[in-house]
Amino acid sequence: MVILSISLSSCSDGPINKITIQNLADGDVILNFRGSQIEVLSQSTVVLQDIDKGEYEYETVFSLPYGYNNFWFTGWYDRPFTLRAGTKISVIYIVSLAKIPIPIYASVITSDDLSEGILPDPIGN
Repeated sequence: MVILSISLSSCSDGPINKITIQNLADGDVILNFRGSQIEVLSQSTVVLQDIDKGEYEYETVFSLPYGYNNFWFTGWYDRPFTLRAGTKISVIYIVSLAKIPIPIYASVITSDDLSEGILPDPIGN
């Protein structure tokens, strides 16, 4: 009986969820996520691991160089993260200072098929 309870306590919920945040912008990015501020410096990557399954809201704060005040957002920057067992999410921030107004682009790619009730066809039929 003791061996069984030790064995059960070491089991996990399933595969680990992971979010990778890559900041290709010239300024820093702060991601407000789960009550914490995650700072992602310019041209760097931060990896968040061991995140429980669920749907999470987040907010992004951008830092632009001094004097740049005409900008707009595009891409996926306001939809929640949906994490299932073993979900991997990649978030990429890109800011082009060569254009006016400055486009701030957020790309989010997930390893999950988020379509409701439809299983992906692995052979394309």
